[in-house]
Amino acid sequence: MNKAERLNQELIFLSSKNFFQINDLINEFKISKRTALRDITELENMGLSFYVENGRHGGYHLIKKELLVPVIFNLEEVSAIFFAIQALTLLSATPFEKSYKHIFDKLFATLPSPQQDYVSKLQESVSYYRIPSISKSNFLNIILESIVNEKIIDIKIHNNEQQLQIFNLLYRNGIWFCDAIDIVTKKWGTYRCDQFQSCKINNDLASTYTHLELKKFKQNYENNYHNIQFECELTSLGKELFKKNNYPNMYLKTEHGKNIMYGGYNRDEFNYMIDYLIGLGKNVRINYPEELKHSYIAELKKIINSY
Repeated sequence: MNKAERLNQELIFLSSKNFFQINDLINEFKISKRTALRDITELENMGLSFYVENGRHGGYHLIKKELLVPVIFNLEEVSAIFFAIQALTLLSATPFEKSYKHIFDKLFATLPSPQQDYVSKLQESVSYYRIPSISKSNFLNIILESIVNEKIIDIKIHNNEQQLQIFNLLYRNGIWFCDAIDIVTKKWGTYRCDQFQSCKINNDLASTYTHLELKKFKQNYENNYHNIQFECELTSLGKELFKKNNYPNMYLKTEHGKNIMYGGYNRDEFNYMIDYLIGLGKNVRINYPEELKHSYIAELKKIINSY
């Protein structure tokens, strides 16, 4: 660990403390007493405020100022941050008001010219191929606020009004989804956020579920809802396609040298399972159930007959 990284870690280490002794730094970071003393001086120059208490049981008492001290990043860490932001710039909608492109430009402007040149060259050397948002979701910030504050939201989908408590937001294949429980029916479900016609936080309903309770609802739903078991064999390419696109009800294992995809689905998801398997093409072979196998073959025949 170089000096800059160590100083950052020491700031994080001290952020939750009111008092520390020099041995705390020595033991935590495996450094010498001389190095620890130099680091304390560096931390003070960076803005860490403290006063010293002498004596056998003395040490350094931190003066809390929210520990708003500068955090130092080396060039490699700066580059990693910009790569992460750039990878997200294709999202046309996020739970935040500012776009990732705006954040990228703002951070980029804070860099010295040599670092700007270096980051620019790195960005030009890598291309990002991701699925952009297919449709815009207008209420992501409200949904995220309701999750963090454990609030119920009033929504309208296809002109039907519902009250939901959202568990999480997820983004896959260009679409924002959320897992939620319907407060009235107590049914768990996954909803497309772009189908929300209206959305607002309901501050009148004070009794809501905790995040842990919602997690248990989700686990119970997964365990009981996907009650039809299936198993398929995948080719090497099929395994790769599975890793690129799979769902919580699907799992992968290697058995006797074969790639096995297995899991469960609900009757309501039957047609979607067929469509998913069709997408794997010749790289999948269904072992069971027979109904899934026959329907898959029937769908393949429809595709062939369309030509």
